[in-house]
Amino acid sequence: MALEFDTPFASIESAHEFMGLLAEAAADARQTTENDLAATSDEVSRRRDALRVVLYKVQKLEQHLASSRRLLNDLRTLRRLLFEERTESTNAAEVRHKPAI
Repeated sequence: MALEFDTPFASIESAHEFMGLLAEAAADARQTTENDLAATSDEVSRRRDALRVVLYKVQKLEQHLASSRRLLNDLRTLRRLLFEERTESTNAAEVRHKPAI
């Protein structure tokens, strides 16, 4: 049963893909912040403290995005099980591994 959606983020798959893109952007922001922090020469400065806070927040965001992607993956798997949206190759593999009576 394939469902068609009118909006780009209306399915679990598209939400999962969006979270992946957002995770890439967060990783880029973390890398940039780490580079800026390394380039800051003054040990005691408000800029250095602010960069440390930014780095902490971006790292937390990355953790939340990874968790959200895992949750979306679980939901996708459960939907496939509930609506029997499994591929033929998966069904064939199950038949091969099923013990003979």
